[in-house]
Amino acid sequence: MPVAVIQLGLNYNFNGHMSKIIKPENSKAYLAELTSQVPSAARRSFLKKGVKYSTGLAAAVATGEVISSNLPPNVPMWSKTLGDGVLTKPYGLPSKFEENVIRRTVPWLTADRISSISMSPLQDLKGIITPNGLFFERYHSGIPTIDPKEHRLIIHGLVENPLTLTMDDLTRLPSESVINFLECPANGGMEWRGPQMEALQFTHGMISCCEWTGVRLSTLLEEVGVKKEGKWILAEGADGAGMSRSIPLEKALDDTLVVYAQNGEMLRPEQGYPVRLFNPGWEGNTSVKWLRRLEIGDKPWHHREETSKYTDLMPDGRAKRFSYEQEANSVITSPCPENPWSSKGFYEIEGLAWSGRGKIKHVDISIDGGVSWRPAKLKGLVLAKSFTRFSLPFKWNGAPGLLQSRAIDETGYVQPTFAQLREARGVNSVYHRNSIHTWQLNSDGGVNNVQLK
Repeated sequence: MPVAVIQLGLNYNFNGHMSKIIKPENSKAYLAELTSQVPSAARRSFLKKGVKYSTGLAAAVATGEVISSNLPPNVPMWSKTLGDGVLTKPYGLPSKFEENVIRRTVPWLTADRISSISMSPLQDLKGIITPNGLFFERYHSGIPTIDPKEHRLIIHGLVENPLTLTMDDLTRLPSESVINFLECPANGGMEWRGPQMEALQFTHGMISCCEWTGVRLSTLLEEVGVKKEGKWILAEGADGAGMSRSIPLEKALDDTLVVYAQNGEMLRPEQGYPVRLFNPGWEGNTSVKWLRRLEIGDKPWHHREETSKYTDLMPDGRAKRFSYEQEANSVITSPCPENPWSSKGFYEIEGLAWSGRGKIKHVDISIDGGVSWRPAKLKGLVLAKSFTRFSLPFKWNGAPGLLQSRAIDETGYVQPTFAQLREARGVNSVYHRNSIHTWQLNSDGGVNNVQLK
């Protein structure tokens, strides 16, 4: 059957929307900052991309990016020599031509990198699995170097039989693998008061999705025997900050995992090696890394990370505690500031959707800033509490547009507009900014981060 293609008309009237666009004030400065984080060997090609962003395909031709003796009908140089043999790189690495696909941070976000965050390059990823080397990072006191032979997990408190487990003990127990996202609740938090970041990696990159392998926490709790008065669990990490969060027993008995592997290999140090907690669909900070103890109690502990941090300031000045669930969210990944369109013609508008409440049921796409919506196709696997790919065939004729996506999960929750979220939450929050995001598509194919009032 023929593919339905949506076309944006040249004479479309935005009915005043254009006058309501709020643009970042520091776009040019931040593009320069972005390029400065690229490894020097890759900077030239990245800057060439920047030229393409501004001036189109003709600029790429002028720089020699297209004209090459390696193009057909010539035999390319790599077909005339022997390549590297096996074990040249005992642990495989991406092609040198992909060295620009890396995690990045915002230097001014925190005072020190040992308590900071890096963002995943969502704009460059395919499918729903984030490679381990590109999975976003969040630390409160840097990455500890832990010898797994000397590491122990203690389970104590309101239990009948306290346990001390070695890594060998954990890996011998029945295991389970799930594909779920992990998201920092501050994802997009810099955008509460207006658009700040001229890059998808910085507006939404505090999230990743992968396969997690470990032991159900319910299995361990069955072994220790939780006393009837036990209602909460304190998870504490072995990092210098002693990162800790209170977890309701109901969640622990539902789908919480004690994880030791990620995407088929043992956890990376930055992801909690040798063992971490994982709470699918919940704030990433509850999935405590470098897990050293689980204490069962009768009430929450109200430690630092759930009093001074990870609470939501409401419009009336009060703070909302324990906003665990990550609400339905989505973002268009192509086009975006890092992936502009180079010429008129056929494209797929493509993006990612996710919800901590379960499966994504439906995604709509708007090309006119929310005036009208069209259903997108859900692509590939549609799993609960996981990334879901969506797309819409699109024939672009060079007209400007305001591109948005709107996710609806299986509970019926509809991703709100920024105005709706702002009315409910105010603008003094840092966390749980899951509102509809707007990309301004320009007539040259470039894309800007904007907000609609």
